[in-house]
Amino acid sequence: MPTPRVILLLSGSLRSASSNETVLRTARAVAPPGVRTVLHEGPGVLPHFNPDDDAEPLPEPVARLRAAIDTADALLICTPEYAGTLPGAFKNLLDWTVGGTEICDKPVAWVSAAAPGRGLGAEATLRTVLGYTGATVVEAACVRIPVDRQVVGPDGVITEAGTRERLAKVLAVLAESASDTDADTASDADTDTE
Repeated sequence: MPTPRVILLLSGSLRSASSNETVLRTARAVAPPGVRTVLHEGPGVLPHFNPDDDAEPLPEPVARLRAAIDTADALLICTPEYAGTLPGAFKNLLDWTVGGTEICDKPVAWVSAAAPGRGLGAEATLRTVLGYTGATVVEAACVRIPVDRQVVGPDGVITEAGTRERLAKVLAVLAESASDTDADTASDADTDTE
């Protein structure tokens, strides 16, 4: 049996009852066979980014974040938009990834839970910052899924079948991209040794 693909779920919101957390909790509930999701505890525990602190030994929450990214096969982000861009705490999380190599070439996608016509500034900023990290944005897995609170169960998970199917497909596409990345890396290694 093949090893499951690990997808790290990153929320850009500090609110536990946010739509973004709802999307990621639902993603955990609908992960297809062969995919294991890990929800990161969020940006609230990280110290403010300071380049002077971006050296060994890293602050413990930063070391945990980078280790979680390093062991993941792909990342799925769900973040709100504040004042036309990413929330400061989530931008801080991303700033801590720029100096590391863990995210470089890793498949990354995002789900926007914003209402129609909103969230575009956050998506644009996210795309820019991910470019600096060297992440590989998986366009086919970047989707907009507005959250209707009327279809969220008491456990904070979306109950509507169509939305659940779309999230499962996002995870499957990310897992497939991780498999493609591994195959490309193996092929490059074979070429280097010839």
